[in-house]
Amino acid sequence: MPIRLGAVSYLNTRPLVYGLEQQADRFDLRFDVPAKCAELLHANEVDLGLIPSIEYPGHDYRIVPGVSIASDGPVASVAIFSKVPTENIRSLALDTSSRTSIALLRVLCARWFEIEPRLVSMPPALDRMLGECDAALVIGDNALFTDHSALGLEKADLGEEWIGMTGLPFVYAFWAGRPGLVGPADVAALQDARDRGIAATATIGRQSFPDNPERAARADVYLRENVKYALGEPEIAGLRRFYALAAEVGVLRSAETLRFY
Repeated sequence: MPIRLGAVSYLNTRPLVYGLEQQADRFDLRFDVPAKCAELLHANEVDLGLIPSIEYPGHDYRIVPGVSIASDGPVASVAIFSKVPTENIRSLALDTSSRTSIALLRVLCARWFEIEPRLVSMPPALDRMLGECDAALVIGDNALFTDHSALGLEKADLGEEWIGMTGLPFVYAFWAGRPGLVGPADVAALQDARDRGIAATATIGRQSFPDNPERAARADVYLRENVKYALGEPEIAGLRRFYALAAEVGVLRSAETLRFY
């Protein structure tokens, strides 16, 4: 039986699943928002999920080695858009489609920004979010293609803020599943898909925005320069640091041990 894959439906996922649809004998692929990918894995409705990193703790999962969605500097697609300077934010609307971004925000508020804003969960509509709060956490394509300067807003890129605080990459998501479900050949196929996807970012940009050359070009730059797809020692160190800080500020009960296929 093919391995049931649950992947994220965002642009930054496309290099990791490049060509997997043509491997129907090995993989059965579906797309959802990050939180849904984790729910499907927790419910055993997929075998391997590209899950937000905050969804890994507390489960007996294994991580596919070498592959992640990460940043080592500005990520462009996870950001706070604010009507006021960061230090003056008193209320903050949350796009709830990724728990990792919310956890990262909570860590940064406590340990870097040194603010304690009221957090309000809302649908990801920037006008409404900023109509009710000082600032808004927006992720994915909504954040990538929002021109904050044209709107008279400040933008705090959480990938850039994280590396400013820790000096380490941040890992947003990775492939994870239960022990014994994925073999070495499956791991190699996922790593190969990543390598081919990284080499095809211009094609992915055009496929994602066939009627908008400007967005297609921006997508290409984003996938090449902002998003990183490795899970090497620097990324693992960043992931461990995230779990430790999340435990310190009460987002997690304790730091987490990383286990790999």
